[in-house]
Amino acid sequence: MKKLIRLNVNGDDHELAVSPDETLLGVLRGPLDLIGPKRGCDSGGCGCCTVQVDGKAVYSCMMYAVSAQGRDIITIEGIGRDGELDPLQQAFIDAGAVQCGYCTSGIIMVAKELLNTLDNPDEDEIRHAIAGNLCRCTGYQKIVDAIKLAAAAS
Repeated sequence: MKKLIRLNVNGDDHELAVSPDETLLGVLRGPLDLIGPKRGCDSGGCGCCTVQVDGKAVYSCMMYAVSAQGRDIITIEGIGRDGELDPLQQAFIDAGAVQCGYCTSGIIMVAKELLNTLDNPDEDEIRHAIAGNLCRCTGYQKIVDAIKLAAAAS
């Protein structure tokens, strides 16, 4: 039996009928047609589905959509302003940290939380923050460099 819920995603309110066991990821990628959060492992092990809920990075594959009611949900599609990239997104481009891109949105969402918490994280703090996000293309160094670049620019 579906339940009617209201979600605020990227500043927009949505009213949706969802199954009680529908994940936030399923709703984001399904009826809301947001393709930034990726479906990877569906078990919280890869991080490619990471979004922010109330400013905290969460695996959207591990959160029920009904649990997200009344909370502020931000996806990679919602971090830029007025058609401009977020400085963190630009730093990933400038540092060459984007390869295939599958993991990128999840890593950026984690890095965004980190930079909202720490003004100038060191390499160990950055590596610790992104440890729950797997990337098979890079050696992570360019990702770390991009996060440092974004931190220095803010």
